[in-house]
Amino acid sequence: MQDSFDVTTIIFLALAVFVIWRLRSVLGQKTGAERSPFKPVDRSRTEPQARSDGDNVVRLPGADRVQAAPPPAAAPRDWRGIAEPGSEVARGLEACIQAEPGFDPRAFIEGAKSAYEAIMIAFAKGDRKTLRGLLSKEVGEAFERAIAERERNRQTLETTFVSIDKAEIVAVEVRNRVAHVTVRFLSNLITATRNAEGKVVDGSAETVVEVPDVWTFARTLGSRDPNWQLVATEAGA
Repeated sequence: MQDSFDVTTIIFLALAVFVIWRLRSVLGQKTGAERSPFKPVDRSRTEPQARSDGDNVVRLPGADRVQAAPPPAAAPRDWRGIAEPGSEVARGLEACIQAEPGFDPRAFIEGAKSAYEAIMIAFAKGDRKTLRGLLSKEVGEAFERAIAERERNRQTLETTFVSIDKAEIVAVEVRNRVAHVTVRFLSNLITATRNAEGKVVDGSAETVVEVPDVWTFARTLGSRDPNWQLVATEAGA
């Protein structure tokens, strides 16, 4: 009886150990459906994080609802040496830049100085070809009459530039994209008119004189032709 009990007990104990081992082997495995011990983020309820094209900047959630800041106000242009801020000349220059963003007043002044010297020398030499590309029709006709009269009198004009001491913009007007820019020049010249015998009949071949001139140049802004033409001249004070 005792032996039978012992054998039966051993058999049941063995079965119990086997059952416990099977349960443990099944319950202890991860199938992929287990719930994480940390609460996951519900991405369906959050704002998408938008990434801007071409960079690594990540916009924070809700950024699309933030009102965009207004663009910074344009800084006033530096017209030092060109025009007083708020003056008629400054406003005229602004109008030129509005019509032609590449317009540069400083570069214009340098070009005007070169044109002034070239026109004065061409006029003295009677170089009609050079003058034709630099003068308007009306000014060109006036220069032509002066050259023709000098030739009839068999006179020659000698002009030597010593310096251009000043070239300042004194007026700017823009109408229908046509700009008129007036420049006051102050130059030092040696100028003399000689007759057929070579005698000086006007001016001096040795004396440097200060010559003020006020010239107006015009051009259609935004056109393919970059050249300005002289459209008016007057003696400066």
